[in-house]
Amino acid sequence: MSQPFPVEITRFGGLVVTDTVVTSLGLSIAIVLAARIAMALPAARATMEIGYEALEGSIRKMVTADVAPLVPLIVTQWIFIGCANLAGVVPRLASPTRDLALTAALAVIAFLAGHVFALKRHGLRYLRQYIEPTPILLPLNVIGELSRTVALALRLFGNMMSGSLISAIVLYVAGLLVPVPLMLLSVLTGVVQAYIFGVLTLVFAASSLEIAGRPRKAKP
Repeated sequence: MSQPFPVEITRFGGLVVTDTVVTSLGLSIAIVLAARIAMALPAARATMEIGYEALEGSIRKMVTADVAPLVPLIVTQWIFIGCANLAGVVPRLASPTRDLALTAALAVIAFLAGHVFALKRHGLRYLRQYIEPTPILLPLNVIGELSRTVALALRLFGNMMSGSLISAIVLYVAGLLVPVPLMLLSVLTGVVQAYIFGVLTLVFAASSLEIAGRPRKAKP
């Protein structure tokens, strides 16, 4: 039975290495190696290209802004978070997304994505949105940006942590075979949560690009 909470494996001075770090690193290496091997095989590469084009088309249809630079990030999020969510199904492994530290890091990346691309495309004038129509709104706009980032991290963390806790409790109380339906449900939940996280990242980033691209109103 996997632990519902992060487990310390070792530490280097003040740096604590948990199973979240080890599992996340192992998943990242496995995904990169699998992609490299697939790219070396013509049939697998053609399949990956078709799949990527299909995902890119679906992502472009979700929003009206030009999100072409965000497509690799969204696809990478879907793959990594999906694999991380499903890691808990493997015996003796736990989903690293049950750790708030990892979901917070993913949320920060999602937060920065739209702002980085908006700044790259529109320059520093993009920051004017935080003080328009009046600078008094600056604190509220900053709080709004931070709150949705925190909500994104807590949403993924809460769903995966609750699933781990429920499975652990049922396995302890009911035995080995009863939690099987819960495992199937956790697979579905893991895939859905990965998709939702990527979509929310896309929506947040696209909103930043759309706001930056709006023409400024002329002053009377």
